[in-house]
Amino acid sequence: MTKTNGYHEQQAIEERRRYAIGFNATMIKIWQEQIDLLGIHHSGGLRRSLSSLPLRINEDASEFEISHQFIGYGIYVDWGVGKEIPKGNPGNIGREKKRRRKQWFSKKYYSSVRNLTDYMQQSIGKEFVGAMTDGLDNENLRTKLI
Repeated sequence: MTKTNGYHEQQAIEERRRYAIGFNATMIKIWQEQIDLLGIHHSGGLRRSLSSLPLRINEDASEFEISHQFIGYGIYVDWGVGKEIPKGNPGNIGREKKRRRKQWFSKKYYSSVRNLTDYMQQSIGKEFVGAMTDGLDNENLRTKLI
């Protein structure tokens, strides 16, 4: 286990791994809560279809692939579009649009991905700074530079 300026490399890797696993599970819960909050329960199919695919994490947990899936009409619910608008229509359907946008997916997803990005930048940055500091504090290096 390499120690970089008081910060154990293995500890950092394990923290990133736990964060990715937690993020994966938390997104499903957030989406389910949003679906409940917005009352998207015509058949319940969208809520039941939410799932995460197996998480793939590289050795040092600096890269991972998170994938979620849900039935296709879920994105149309998020956008507020659907069957009432015929294909090829220029936008004026001759009556008041009934469907309203119910953002169960996009708002929470994009803000959560932003948080994940910020966390990874801080974690890897802290590890890098520690490694650089250890390298510069090396007694052999100091005697060669002076």
